[in-house]
Amino acid sequence: MSDNGRPGSILIADDEPNIRRVLEATFQREGYEVMTAESGKKALDILKANQTTDVLISDLIMPDINGVELLEIVRDMIPSLSVVMITAHGTIKTAVDAMRLGAFDYVTKPFDVDELKTLVKKAIERRQMASPDSSVKEKLKTAYKFDRIIGSSPRMQEILAMVGRVANSRASVLIRGESGTGKEAIARAIHFNSPRANNALVAVACIALSENLLESELFGHEKGSFTGALAQKTGRFEMAHRGSLFLDEIGDIPHPVQMKLLRVLQEREFERVGGNKTIRVDVRLITATNQDLEALVKSGDFREDLLYRLKVVEIVLPPLRERKEDIPALVKHFVERYGSEDGRSITGAGRDFLKALESYNWPGNIRELENAIERACVLADPGARELTADLLPPAVTAN
Repeated sequence: MSDNGRPGSILIADDEPNIRRVLEATFQREGYEVMTAESGKKALDILKANQTTDVLISDLIMPDINGVELLEIVRDMIPSLSVVMITAHGTIKTAVDAMRLGAFDYVTKPFDVDELKTLVKKAIERRQMASPDSSVKEKLKTAYKFDRIIGSSPRMQEILAMVGRVANSRASVLIRGESGTGKEAIARAIHFNSPRANNALVAVACIALSENLLESELFGHEKGSFTGALAQKTGRFEMAHRGSLFLDEIGDIPHPVQMKLLRVLQEREFERVGGNKTIRVDVRLITATNQDLEALVKSGDFREDLLYRLKVVEIVLPPLRERKEDIPALVKHFVERYGSEDGRSITGAGRDFLKALESYNWPGNIRELENAIERACVLADPGARELTADLLPPAVTAN
């Protein structure tokens, strides 16, 4: 839901009819209001008439107004609008330049629809957290209360107890665990159970950004500081002032950015790229990684002093294969989320379904489990009330 209680609204601008149709159907199934435009000019006309639009998904190359030109126009017209670019491999550099101009992110063709869905969800959540509407923030705070995090296993109960102890501090937290174990959910729980909950939680996926782009994204830049810097950009540290900043895949940040990050942690200040004005911030830093940072320190790829600053408190999430007693509760949660979509009335899972899940080792962890359950709900007969093992991916039932 967006900040006024309606479903999030998306405009898809692409001159390829098939892409428009696929994305329109995909996001309508997710509950969004969806509009489409076959050109940049048409997209601009729609946005002028619908200035509460949350997300623009735009092809980079279009016959009249291209994606970058469209971004430059709408950036001032609708400052809260998040723009996601779709680009071919040959135009990635232009997409990166678009992010310097304020695009939220980009995906490359052929794109992964699930990746795009995740980006749109994060873009709308970022807009919600910037909203002055306190009811929106209360909904997000409620969603990440401790009793909403699923896990009754001893390992998860220990982790939730630690989250409860560290939430009230301003100490930096490093969350470690395999991909898909729920690191971002824990980061959100820390923020929304802390005194900073009424201020912004800003998230950055470090792995997706080059050195120059990451520095600009974190610290902002001044107009004219590099080619394509047509306007001043506020960085994520400034956006997170008095709130929390979540840096995912922290092991992927390059050395020059590591040095600047260390200074912020030590001094609580920085300068924008190309600027000389010192900006002071009060930000609680939460980071996450699935890498062995100590090994990166030994190889010279990660600063040891930065590692110590990041892991004042360290939380290690277990893989799903080590907490299989939590699978039934996770299944119940995901069935409640997906079982009623498209008019279905699925309310649970059969014993054969649960047995197959508990026999599988889940290399993709909770994210893979969620995808498997969503798939099963989609493939189930319209009148089915219970999920059965034959609806699971072959990899899950092969054991």
